[in-house]
Amino acid sequence: MVKTEVRRGAYYDSVVLMQLQRALAALPGVTEAGVVMGTPANKELLGQSNLLTIEADSAAADDLIIVVEAESAAAAEAALAQVEALLARRQTEGLADDYRPKTLATAVQQLPGARWVLVSTPGRYAAGVVEEALHLEKHVFLYSDNVSLDDEVKLKQRAAAQGLLVMGPDCGTAIVNGVGLGFANQVRRGSIGLIGASGTGLQLVTVRIHQLGGGVSHALGAGGRDLSEAVGAVTARQALDLLRRDPETKVIVLLSKPPAPQVAEELLRLVRSAGKPVVIDFIGYRAPESQQENVYFVQTLDAAAELAVELAQFDEEIDQSTIQNPKSKIRNPGRYLRGLFSGGTLAYEAQLLLQEYLPAVYSNAPLDKRFQLKAAITSKEHTILDLGEDEFTVGRLHPMMDNELRIRRLRQEAANPETAIILLDVVLGHGAHPDPAGELAPAIAGALQVAEQAGRHLEVVAVVVGTNEDPQDLARQVAQFEAAGAQVYLSNEAAIRQVGRQLQALNSLTTLPPVDLAVLHEPLAAINVGVEAFTASLTAQGAPVVQVDWRPPAGGNERLAGILAKLKGQK
Repeated sequence: MVKTEVRRGAYYDSVVLMQLQRALAALPGVTEAGVVMGTPANKELLGQSNLLTIEADSAAADDLIIVVEAESAAAAEAALAQVEALLARRQTEGLADDYRPKTLATAVQQLPGARWVLVSTPGRYAAGVVEEALHLEKHVFLYSDNVSLDDEVKLKQRAAAQGLLVMGPDCGTAIVNGVGLGFANQVRRGSIGLIGASGTGLQLVTVRIHQLGGGVSHALGAGGRDLSEAVGAVTARQALDLLRRDPETKVIVLLSKPPAPQVAEELLRLVRSAGKPVVIDFIGYRAPESQQENVYFVQTLDAAAELAVELAQFDEEIDQSTIQNPKSKIRNPGRYLRGLFSGGTLAYEAQLLLQEYLPAVYSNAPLDKRFQLKAAITSKEHTILDLGEDEFTVGRLHPMMDNELRIRRLRQEAANPETAIILLDVVLGHGAHPDPAGELAPAIAGALQVAEQAGRHLEVVAVVVGTNEDPQDLARQVAQFEAAGAQVYLSNEAAIRQVGRQLQALNSLTTLPPVDLAVLHEPLAAINVGVEAFTASLTAQGAPVVQVDWRPPAGGNERLAGILAKLKGQK
């Protein structure tokens, strides 16, 4: 005998429903029970168990369906009669003896120190709860799935503009200042910080780090779609910037399924400027090299944990003041690079290498036609000029023989407050200018002096190509440039990579507003909206938490909920 009860607009979280279902199934004479919200997927599950009655099939998505199969009608009716008592017993256990506010705003008043809101409501309501949390200036751990992509993009962009995090949707795991959110293991504190799009991936790697003797500073979730082209890795970029600035984190681990190609390129540019070792497991991604500067690529989650622990054991001193604020030692810095090259191949290689560090480099001879300068006489953002191109050599000598044009452009770029670094090559040898440093070094010294008098910091980097057997004498040329205040390199690649790192530091790890580092170091306190088990978990870890007695707005009536939302927005 099967009996059904449908409660219109009655909401309970999934944990409560599971426990009620188990309690009903354990009653005398009951052979099967189903307790679900009336979504199409849940109805399909009831059908598979032969519990989808006519009454259950007519229920709406926000209705609670209770179905009992028993040995007799009396047993089924007796079981349904105990639903209220079973729910009441549930509410008197553990958490329900505390007052539960009905709204998020009231919960904030009850626990004003809470900087986090955990959201695990049904997906169709989650965006509204997150919007309210962001309005209240709270970071969000968004466990809910079935949140639309449009909503995710909108919520993350809004949060980033406010300097707030939205971890998720479908974010299952995080560890913030030693406190696990969602599903998290109890692991040793340490110096390895993690970022993961996958909750179970984060769990496995943090557990393996613990088992290998290492420890975790923080583990930040991003959500499964964060590294898609549509979302643009907003949360991952924020998390990278946080862990980069965090003095407790010495090694960073980044875990994800392969990102969208454009997103992967951007992330790789960012991690190279982190100032710390970064271990990357883009699961299934085959990197051309296992190591690129401070970036290490691995193929498995276990390998990520093992390498992170190994790297963390190196006792390397890192200038944390520079990492936390790369602009702290620079007065009124510019932002952009201006490269003044006489060698076309060197200019080409400079652009090629800078692709790893900068999103765009403009040129009169660009690698990508999108970055073609409209007029070579005016630089745009990061610019590499090939002064040996025809447009500059008509009616004048090549810049390897004549420094006049380059000196004029050097002064022009140095006077521009946007200029941070001027990069130039100096090619020695037979046929070249007999003493290029004799003309360029005084111009460099003058440019640096002008910037200093204007209260600006400017750097000049010179790549000198030559030998001590050349007629210009390499050592004498280098000495003149260094005396003028230039940084001198004999390797074009070494110079370009150093400049790339400096520019990333000057322009910050990400263009997003920074998230206050205090979020990782203040004792965690949170407000939980949804699954009560998360409140129990936080309480067990000693974190202050308030459970909101959340119900779908307007009893789940979408039309009425929309009207109420508009009225609320007009206040």
